[in-house]
Amino acid sequence: MKKKLYISAFALMAACAFTGCDDFLEADNKSAGGITADEYFSTEAGLESFRYYAYYSLRNMSTWTDIYEDGTDLYVPSRGKTPTQFQQYTTTPENSSVKNLYVACYQLINNGNALIHYGGEKYAAEAKFFRAYGYYMLTQHFGSVPYSDNYINDANRAYPRAELKTVYDNAINDLLSIINDASLPATSNDGTINKKAVYALLAKLYLAAGWDLETTLTDAAKGTYEKKGNIYFTEAAKWAEEAIKDVPLTQSFDTKWSAANENNNPETFFTIQFDRATYPGDANTEGGHGLQNDFGSYYGAQDANGCKVSSSVKVPSVKSLFLWGEGDERYQGTFMTTMVNYDGDATKWGTDKSTGYYAYYNNVAWQSLPVAYYYAPYYTSKADFEAYLTANKERFAMGSYVNTPHAYLMTNPVLKYSFNADGSFKSPESKNYNDATLAAELNFTPSVRKYDDPTTPLVAGNSSNGFRDIVLLHASDIYLVAAEAYYMAGEETEAWVKINAVRNRAKAADLRNNLNNYLPEYPQKDDLTMLDLILDERARELYAENQRWMDLRRTRQLVRYNVQFNSLIGSIDDMSNALGEVKWYRPIPAEELGSNTAISPEEQNPGY
Repeated sequence: MKKKLYISAFALMAACAFTGCDDFLEADNKSAGGITADEYFSTEAGLESFRYYAYYSLRNMSTWTDIYEDGTDLYVPSRGKTPTQFQQYTTTPENSSVKNLYVACYQLINNGNALIHYGGEKYAAEAKFFRAYGYYMLTQHFGSVPYSDNYINDANRAYPRAELKTVYDNAINDLLSIINDASLPATSNDGTINKKAVYALLAKLYLAAGWDLETTLTDAAKGTYEKKGNIYFTEAAKWAEEAIKDVPLTQSFDTKWSAANENNNPETFFTIQFDRATYPGDANTEGGHGLQNDFGSYYGAQDANGCKVSSSVKVPSVKSLFLWGEGDERYQGTFMTTMVNYDGDATKWGTDKSTGYYAYYNNVAWQSLPVAYYYAPYYTSKADFEAYLTANKERFAMGSYVNTPHAYLMTNPVLKYSFNADGSFKSPESKNYNDATLAAELNFTPSVRKYDDPTTPLVAGNSSNGFRDIVLLHASDIYLVAAEAYYMAGEETEAWVKINAVRNRAKAADLRNNLNNYLPEYPQKDDLTMLDLILDERARELYAENQRWMDLRRTRQLVRYNVQFNSLIGSIDDMSNALGEVKWYRPIPAEELGSNTAISPEEQNPGY
């Protein structure tokens, strides 16, 4: 799949250089040789190339972490970085990320429609999945949107917004129509659509529709709502069960996210595929993505410091510091808590990566190598932390290594340790977490390692060169979808079964099916509900997976969680316009309002 994806995508791009396809929306353009897009895409070779290009186009909507994660309870900027519009809720209809997501969703939808237009039933199952996924993402970020199930290949620009229920029901019906399609395998590991992926997306669509169509918001600041029905929630639970049937959570969390496991992982239902080895261009500088570089402090220039490049725009919030309890393996599985120091030997990095950041994955002796930065979780006592530093003091001696070692006890205030030449520690500095992250403090937080690519080359400014697959649908996500659906349908006993399955795999503390036993360490103001527990489990399990903003919007908790946990938001007014309209959705892009003659400026989403 990976090799075919690259070859077919690039072949199709080359073909379009001759046919003038313009993103495949114009079917009547002709090349100098007289070949039209209609003629090319009606051939078996053209259709197969287009099929792989449709998969390839998923990349266009997969990596914008600002629109997916900013403005939530889990992340803050660091190193003096200016907060994004999304973090401060000052987003405008001219925002490029808003436009890019909107356009990418419709390109995916139109690619699906084109596959049906040119290929008929042979490609209908995959095409309908693409279409359903595009509309799922649009409804979560923009609400009601224009709907089309026909290939757009003319100049018509009049597409009115459809009722939200219509968009949901049409996407759901697309998936229901292919659940028994013989062309879809039960499962797959090559990035192609399969029945497990269909069931999982069905569950997520039904759950989102349940919240949007079967609940009514009563108080935005408090996150309260009135429930009006159970039809969609019941269906969400049903299809979640179908997706996770025969998929127990038996492998460790660390194994689940191991780079060595990504092509043979029973928990993975659908991924966007990347592969350094088969990329036809210069894989040292292009062709990958930057998700491994988006969640962490700045650790220095990669080519000089041997550390992973990081943008500093999304480090853990104070809530995130205290989210994982003692024994929960997801903390170590999510964050790189020990960064190996770099000896400056670029040749050694290039051959076996036995030094520097990626030695963790490539050097079996990494636990005895010198340390650049070490991060211990909040529940570590100061005495235990210092005993560890003393017992391993030779690892904290800088010697001839490049990075000056530091160690951090990640409580609030954070204790920052420096070291003498022999590796013995000095008296720690105590630093308020938010003050330090918002200032020009470097190396202050651990980075997320879910997307780490151990084959990353040592290249200056290398901030978008990861070739790890991007997982879009996987088992533990759907376990928690089931828990949420059961909870909303009034079946708390079943919700506990799914929550426990996720927590037990992570070796998190047993709550004994009693919410009173759930006592998270992060600061909180309100009494916790089971919905809060489910959202916390989604935060722990899905940290940095580009789902948090959608989770909070869907469940009506967006304002409540931001006011309580986002240090950049003081009140509901910061998330509203001058009329008091809360910004529950993203704005419809200005370019869409200017070019779509069936949508008037007055139809802009509330708050903008």
